[in-house]
Amino acid sequence: MALKKAKSQQSRLYDVIVVGAGMVGAAFACLLARSNTNLSIALLEARETAAFDPQQFDPRVAALTEKSRSLLNSCGAWDSIAAQRISAYAAMQVWDAEGTGEIRFDCQDVQQPNLGHIVENSLVVESLLAEVGKLDNIDFICPVSVAEYNQSDSQVSVELSSGETLAASLLVAADGGNSSVREQFKFATREWDYGHSAIVTTVQTESVHQQTAWQRFMPTGPLALLPLDKQCDHHRCSLVWSQESDEAERLMALNDDAFCAELGYASEHCLGEILAVDKRYAIPLRQRHAKDYVVERVALLGDAAHTIHPLAGQGVNLGFADVKALVEVLCAEAVRGNDLGSLMTLNKYQRLRKPENLAIMAAMEGFKRLFAADNLAVRLLRNMGLSKVNQIQPLKNEIIKQVMGL
Repeated sequence: MALKKAKSQQSRLYDVIVVGAGMVGAAFACLLARSNTNLSIALLEARETAAFDPQQFDPRVAALTEKSRSLLNSCGAWDSIAAQRISAYAAMQVWDAEGTGEIRFDCQDVQQPNLGHIVENSLVVESLLAEVGKLDNIDFICPVSVAEYNQSDSQVSVELSSGETLAASLLVAADGGNSSVREQFKFATREWDYGHSAIVTTVQTESVHQQTAWQRFMPTGPLALLPLDKQCDHHRCSLVWSQESDEAERLMALNDDAFCAELGYASEHCLGEILAVDKRYAIPLRQRHAKDYVVERVALLGDAAHTIHPLAGQGVNLGFADVKALVEVLCAEAVRGNDLGSLMTLNKYQRLRKPENLAIMAAMEGFKRLFAADNLAVRLLRNMGLSKVNQIQPLKNEIIKQVMGL
């Protein structure tokens, strides 16, 4: 794949081309198309999307905030998601494995029906793409690969492997952490490996999950059990267990019974014994942030612009916040008749999102290092801090509101 100056040839013309039809890319295309029906959009995806299976749980889930739920509602997708399977959680229990420090957050403390929803990624994508299919101003092209990107002063063109060429004022990259668009347009990034992998799967627990997200912080990484509901069965949880790479490899090699035993011990049997486990996946963790989210005619969205540690479940919520900001900027500029792909337009999006994303990424990195610290004094202060914050209800309420996006 190569980036070249635009060729003089006949192309299918759009206002915006979106590369990547995952949760963030599909939400962006859908929200933009619904917000301005005069804009034409091409949505490209390299792989056939995995269908949601109501008979089993997707190992990849998202902990959606109220702001993210509202955005999906604006896309027209939330009712379909809620009708099939969502798991609202009312509380969050966080504790330190290296002491007695703990903190509990409860939705009742801020007069909310829940703290958020655990939703399977495949269900979100399927519901969004169903809405995309209803919109006349979106062409969804899948599966398709890009052979070449071309750029001129006035447009970007995309040559597909089929030989067809598409062109638009703006190219939006929503093609994930290993974004080919980011690479082709030579966006500089700051990135490093954590030396950790996240083990993700679904487990069955002896005790009911109590609509609570359970998170234990250990020196080797956090362990989260996120509540899942299926036909009134409250004994299922989505597991996200961050471990150093060698230890993750060892855990992945265990048979199911041995893994369940290790997980029960690591979680301090907060939900009793771990009775069963689905197929496990290990995902290498890497921190990445693009120094700029935009260049002339190209904008990065979601994981293509930034990836963070999953310890607070903020990744897709940051991506949806990017979606909302970019859609608002583009709709405002379209009404004024301005060029959607100009750097002047796109810089407005970057100014809205980059400072907030950097602040959250810095906070998550600090949080990770704090709980990884093995110094006795740090451990004592950490535990005292958790316990003290747990006693200050107004401060806890503000933390809840921030996490929920209220």
